[in-house]
Amino acid sequence: MPVSLLEVDGLEITALVDNQIDALLPGEEQVRRRPWGPAVENPFIDAPKVATTLHAEHGFSALVRVTRAGETHTVLFDMGVSPRGMIENMDRLQVHPADIEAVVLSHGHMDHTGGIAGLVERLGAVSMPFVLHPAAYTRRRANPPGGTATALPPPSRSAIEGAGFELVESRDPSLLFAGSLLVTGEVARTTLFETGFPFFERDIDGRWEAEPHLFDDQAVVANVRGKGLVVLTGCGHSGIVNIVRHAQAITGVDRIYGILGGFHMSGPYFEPIIAPTIEALRAFSPMVIVPGHCTGYKPQMAIAAAMPDAYVHNAVGTSYTF
Repeated sequence: MPVSLLEVDGLEITALVDNQIDALLPGEEQVRRRPWGPAVENPFIDAPKVATTLHAEHGFSALVRVTRAGETHTVLFDMGVSPRGMIENMDRLQVHPADIEAVVLSHGHMDHTGGIAGLVERLGAVSMPFVLHPAAYTRRRANPPGGTATALPPPSRSAIEGAGFELVESRDPSLLFAGSLLVTGEVARTTLFETGFPFFERDIDGRWEAEPHLFDDQAVVANVRGKGLVVLTGCGHSGIVNIVRHAQAITGVDRIYGILGGFHMSGPYFEPIIAPTIEALRAFSPMVIVPGHCTGYKPQMAIAAAMPDAYVHNAVGTSYTF
C-alpha cells in the first residue's frame, strides 16, 4: 500500500530505555550523549551531592521529535519493561511527558509495554492516540525444545483504554502529523534468511500453536530532507532487512540514511543469518546504523566491523539528530 511520506526538515531520536548505559561513550556531530542525571545526597560519599546515571534495562523506548514547516511534534515509541524505568529516565533527561502527542507500539512484548504504567501515573487521564497492530494483544510464550516455557504477556487493552488513550489499531501503514511520520503497519516478509523465531508460540482459544512470525511487529520511519529514510525499530522481529525494504517499497524512497533500534539477532539460533544480514545492510549504504536492545553482542560487533564509518554504539540517554 503506497503512502505519501513527506520530507521533514529535522528529526531527533532519543534513547529513553535500552539494555546499556555507558557514561564514557564519546559523542559525535550527530550524536549527543547525556548519561548523567541530577546530583543527589549520599551519606557514604564524601561530597555534598553525587551525580546519578540513567537506568538501563532489557527493554526499549525512544522519544521521536520530527520538525516540518516550523512545527515540531513528539512521539513516544515503546516504553521499556519496568513500570518506572522510562519515566525516571525522562525526568533525569528533563524530557516532559506532557509534550508527547502520540504513542506508537512496535509490538506486544512486555519489554516494550511495561512503562505505560509510569507514563499514566505521571500524566493521569491521557488523551492521545495509541497506535498499534491489533495482534499486539495476543497471549504468547517462548518455548524452546528441552527448555522451560517463558510467558510473554501482552498489554491490557482494557487498561490502555481505561487510561484514556485513543486506540488506533491497524495492520496497514499509517501517517502521523499530516504525513510527517510513518508507522509501517504489518511488514512484508521478503528475504529468504529472516525466518522468524521458531520457539515463539501463541494462545489460540486455549491451545498453543507455533508463531515464528510476529505480524504485529512494526517500525516508524521519517523521510529527512536531503538525506533519505531513517528507520526506527523496536525488536525487529520482522527481520531488519525486511523492515527497511518494506519502508522503501511503501514510500517509494530508496535512499536509506539511518537504521536504529533492536535487530533481534541474539543467540545461537540467529548466528547463521548474521553474514547475509550484514551483506544486505551494507547494500543499503546507511550513513548511520545503531543496533541496540535485542540485537546481541556478536551481531553488534560484526556490524561494527563491517560498517565502521556508519556504526554508532547506543546507550540510554543518547540523542541522534538528522
